[in-house]
Amino acid sequence: MYIKRIIAIIGLAATLCAAAQTDTLRLSLSEAISMARARSVDAAAALDELRSAYWQYRTYRAELLPEISFNATLPSYAKRYSSYQDASGAYNFVPNDNLQLSGELSISQRIWLTGGTLSLRSSLDYMRQLSGNKYNNFMSIPVALTLEQPLFAANDIKWDRRIEPVRYTEARARFISETEEVALSAIRYFFSLLIAKEQLACSRQNLANAEKLYDVAKAKRGMGQISENDLLQIELTMLNARSAVSSDESSLKSASFQLASFLDIEGDTVIDPAEPGRLPGVDVDYADALELATERNPFMHNVQRRQLEADYEVAKAKGRQHEIKLFAQIGYTGSDRTAGRAYSNLRDNQVVEVGVSIPLVDWGKRRAAVKVAESRRELTRNTLRKETMDFNQNLFILVERFNNQAEQLRLADRANLIAEQRYRTNVETFMIGRISTLDLSDSQTNKDNARQKLLNELYSYWSYFYQLRSITLWDFSTRRPVDADIEAIIRQ
Repeated sequence: MYIKRIIAIIGLAATLCAAAQTDTLRLSLSEAISMARARSVDAAAALDELRSAYWQYRTYRAELLPEISFNATLPSYAKRYSSYQDASGAYNFVPNDNLQLSGELSISQRIWLTGGTLSLRSSLDYMRQLSGNKYNNFMSIPVALTLEQPLFAANDIKWDRRIEPVRYTEARARFISETEEVALSAIRYFFSLLIAKEQLACSRQNLANAEKLYDVAKAKRGMGQISENDLLQIELTMLNARSAVSSDESSLKSASFQLASFLDIEGDTVIDPAEPGRLPGVDVDYADALELATERNPFMHNVQRRQLEADYEVAKAKGRQHEIKLFAQIGYTGSDRTAGRAYSNLRDNQVVEVGVSIPLVDWGKRRAAVKVAESRRELTRNTLRKETMDFNQNLFILVERFNNQAEQLRLADRANLIAEQRYRTNVETFMIGRISTLDLSDSQTNKDNARQKLLNELYSYWSYFYQLRSITLWDFSTRRPVDADIEAIIRQ
């Protein structure tokens, strides 16, 4: 007996521990959305894309600033034979055994107005002859100013200054929009669980009612008040109700697992979704929504960027028709056996070069490249015009659906109340034998369908609302923009 008590105590303790480990999380829709934005894999992927765009933009900004660099060779040793030609024209080989050191400090700046590069450098070279007549030699360039300038090519820097800020603005807007897309996924999983929960509750209530009605029907059958067929029909309804409970329990577990996985909730936590309410007095005007979307939606920035890129390709193709490059350098240089004297008695060091590449016969290749770029630009413009029309049309449809959904939700709410009240009345009426089992079953089906329709309409309502947020990046309930501190997010 003592052993049995110990086993019972151990069993009770294990049960209590299991119950303690199984927590119930009461979760609202807004809480689910917040958790999804912070913890879901989709949110992490959107953040990775934002970081990539951010550092690409930082790279572009850095390329506009002066670049300071130091290059050195420490050391360079060579021992080899080199050929030379004397005054008679004969070739001879002489040994060459030397050690060289060199260092150069330079500052370069891209010129966005012209697309050229201006650089300032200073260098010192040292050579030590190690065989034969040993000696040291120094060559200095205290200062040299160099300009490299394409004359007719497309100004890459100028085009980057136009394109890259738009690209980054597009990336910022896309991140916020994708965050709202994460909210839409959270809404979908949340309502799947909520609908499964309500369906199970409905099924369990139907089962309880069916069992109660079956007991009453058996008594009535014993008194001869109903037929055997009616009793069998009620029993069949009870069996179907038990089957529905089992099926709905499985659906609830599946929906709960999907939401928990999406929200990165670990363990045996049971999620209990709370039915969300409605947004009071939210009505969206299409003209306002279109203006907000035009200003804030990443698609509009995408349109602008693609137009600029098409224009850039045309400019590059035209610039390749006649390639002329200017190279100019002015400065001073000096050389001597000592480092100090290498910086005295300086001499001018000037270079001016103009490189020209003009095709004489290219069989129309460069001209064709320009035509191709122009054709692609026109295709891009037409494509963007079509995409913009589709975007505006889809936004109009979404606004109309959302504005209509509030009324649909109100009607579904009223229909659910009526169906619930009618079912309770029919149950009481069946108890006194005033309606048939078929009428009772029909009212039960209508009750279940009305509840299901209400939840579906509620899901559509919130889904449409967050779709509008995703497109316009505007919260119509608070009348505030949907924004984020990008710099703080990047530093996380």
